[in-house]
Amino acid sequence: MYTVTYGQQRPYRLSALNEKGIPRLLDSITTPEQWADKKDDIRKAWIELVGELPKRPEVRYRIISETQMSDHVRQKIIFNTIYDDSVSAFLLIPNAAKTGKRKYPAILALQPTNETGKLAVATPFKEGNRNRYYGYELVSRGYIVLAPDDLTSGERVYPGEKPFQSAPFYKKYPGWTIMAKTLVDHMQALDLLSQLDHVAADHIAAIGVSFGAYNSFFLSSVDPRIKAVVSICGLSPFTGDPNPNRWGIRDWYTHFPTITAGLNNDNVPFEFNEIVALSAPTPMFFYAAQNDLIFPHWQSIGEALNDVYKLYEWLGHADSFQYSIGPGGHDFPREIRNWAYDFLDRHLKDVK
Repeated sequence: MYTVTYGQQRPYRLSALNEKGIPRLLDSITTPEQWADKKDDIRKAWIELVGELPKRPEVRYRIISETQMSDHVRQKIIFNTIYDDSVSAFLLIPNAAKTGKRKYPAILALQPTNETGKLAVATPFKEGNRNRYYGYELVSRGYIVLAPDDLTSGERVYPGEKPFQSAPFYKKYPGWTIMAKTLVDHMQALDLLSQLDHVAADHIAAIGVSFGAYNSFFLSSVDPRIKAVVSICGLSPFTGDPNPNRWGIRDWYTHFPTITAGLNNDNVPFEFNEIVALSAPTPMFFYAAQNDLIFPHWQSIGEALNDVYKLYEWLGHADSFQYSIGPGGHDFPREIRNWAYDFLDRHLKDVK
């Protein structure tokens, strides 16, 4: 059954998207009320795919170890989450924050597609990872940083399984999605950050590359406590994608199982510019690359990003949405990191 809202039809025929391009957010939208209605419709389609986001327990954490670095303290911690699970993480605290004289903006640094999880972003653990340790770099810029392991990586790999194997999750929770569990874990991470005495709870951003990139804007779509997003090489619209089933059933990490059945019938439940738009007008920074072998359909990615920019412009927040498409590969090069970090500074460092 199709939902008709101001000229859009959802679910979409993927063949039609590939022929006509990204569905326009502002198609037939002329008033804020119409956009609000459409946004609600998109959110319903999104949550229907993601699944239930259960109530979270009161957050608790314990410090496992503490290491003094040159300009910050790195604490290895474990915090609780739903269904008697726990999340291992690094908490990075600038030396200056230990005085307790003021509050600091915070970053939820979400891991890339790396089996080491939190280690990949919170420590310079190997030379080849130089463009990935954004958590380590951001604490040096005066942010409190929380870098959690996501389920199936780091210290949260299922026993006897390789990293990013989600089959044990679906055996235990058929009918749910690992992305819903991940979202709740990240919301619990926000609960933790928000309760820390030295964190400005209304100045928290999410940043990530690849796996962490889309998890960043997925999180902001359901939790308004995220006040800025940096998403690097992780937006992958269905339109133009040579492998749209990357979102469906696979022999390793399966994001949304029901996507596969839809694709078999030429249907997709939404387009990803719509999911990004759920966060509007939250400040957002995106980067994509023309030689990204993981997400090669850069033309469609650019079309999606430009469509979201037009929405921000229409809402009167054009300065809050920035994006760039470069000639490189699936990476977070220094010049883009500097631009992204400056973007975060501009939107988060007005802490009183």
